[in-house]
Amino acid sequence: MYPALAVHNALASKLPDLDTLWVGGEGGMEEALVKRQGIPFQSIPAAGLHGVGLVNMPRNLLKLTRGFLAARRILNEFEPDVLFFTGGYVAIPMALAGRFIPTLLCVPDIEPGMALKSLAGFADVITVTTEQSQRFFKKRVFETGYPLRPDLALWDRQTAHRHLGISSNLPVLLVFGGSKGARSINLAVIDHLRELLEKFEIVHLSGELDWNYVKHNREQLPMELAVRYHAQPYLHEMGAALAAADLVISRAGASTLGEFPLFGLPAILVPYPHAWRYQKVNADYLTQRGAAVILEDQVLELELVNTLNVLMDNPNKLKAMRAAMFELSHPRAADKIASALIELAGEKKP
Repeated sequence: MYPALAVHNALASKLPDLDTLWVGGEGGMEEALVKRQGIPFQSIPAAGLHGVGLVNMPRNLLKLTRGFLAARRILNEFEPDVLFFTGGYVAIPMALAGRFIPTLLCVPDIEPGMALKSLAGFADVITVTTEQSQRFFKKRVFETGYPLRPDLALWDRQTAHRHLGISSNLPVLLVFGGSKGARSINLAVIDHLRELLEKFEIVHLSGELDWNYVKHNREQLPMELAVRYHAQPYLHEMGAALAAADLVISRAGASTLGEFPLFGLPAILVPYPHAWRYQKVNADYLTQRGAAVILEDQVLELELVNTLNVLMDNPNKLKAMRAAMFELSHPRAADKIASALIELAGEKKP
């Protein structure tokens, strides 16, 4: 969702008369966040087929069929010049219905998921975050970097500290599990919270699912520690958290390939273990370039404090990680993709 929002912002700055319709899945956070940006939104039913089992297969096929019919109706009414996809199973029925419309596919993760691999066959142009993605496609891809929302770059460290209420001279640790949070990261940090607050000022974005638990533990802190613990379920001003931090603990979703490099933010990455290997591939890419270290989910609780201590006791390593992360930044990615979409919109498929 966020790469698509970033590209939309870049498009809108180039085309004052841009007419956009965002088609997304039913339910979830997407609709509210998209409408918050003032973009018209419609939902269609969709579901994956890979690995769902024979019991769920008929139901998911029915959803896809309904999604295809809804997508065809939407396209007939809206009549777009170009389609833009960033993945997700909701894109499959739209790609099928719009197979005669010029299409650009943006691949945020290094290794594409099943939906993205399926969509590649419909795409006229494929853009990728790193050159490592080329091996997953039979057609040529264009490396642009990860498209970033322009509001991220508005934040500097001083403004971010003031916005978040950071007041001590301690290093700032950002704890972030993605828009929905990451339970194992939340629990590991809470289990060591008092010990960590002796060494860090912490910005903790927990996600809604664990927020009550995190809030309860915050309320149990003595005042001298509580003032250094900035916990929220979600932060719209994500640039403030990234600009304020000296180090981040997070999952290894696609955004880590763009947002952390923009701020030269060293990372401890904890790839999500209960899915295909996309996050592990992302984490390996950053680690192999010296910008991050990996902490596996199964040892997170045991090794978290020691990993932090090793890094904080080695300022030269942190400095090198910061430089390596910054070296991977592609601040003009959204602008490049927007330009490709404008060029593609003038073409017609045979």
